[in-house]
Amino acid sequence: MRYAVPVNNGRLATHFGHCEHFALIDADEVTETIWHKELVASPGHQPGLLPVWLGEEGVSAVIASGMGSKAQALFRENRIEVLIGALGDDPEQVVLDYIRGVLATGDNVCDH
Repeated sequence: MRYAVPVNNGRLATHFGHCEHFALIDADEVTETIWHKELVASPGHQPGLLPVWLGEEGVSAVIASGMGSKAQALFRENRIEVLIGALGDDPEQVVLDYIRGVLATGDNVCDH
């Protein structure tokens, strides 16, 4: 499964749409391991762009700290799972914690 995690300065970004990069992480959920990771520059923040772009990149799920409700709906329309409120810094550890069922979450830090 391929995950997208928004990243600023190598750490989980607090606002999905305004991140510098996306960590695209391929993980095996059975063995709970990461087998590939790449950091790609964000194409920018334009309404509706990221769900389509990440879908074309083969992303099945997005893990973020904050994301607006409209963006969440657009991801779901594109059959991409969305997890909001993720806590942590390291994108790889966030994905591993998620697939292991131990990811700490809090409130959605986005207010729109």
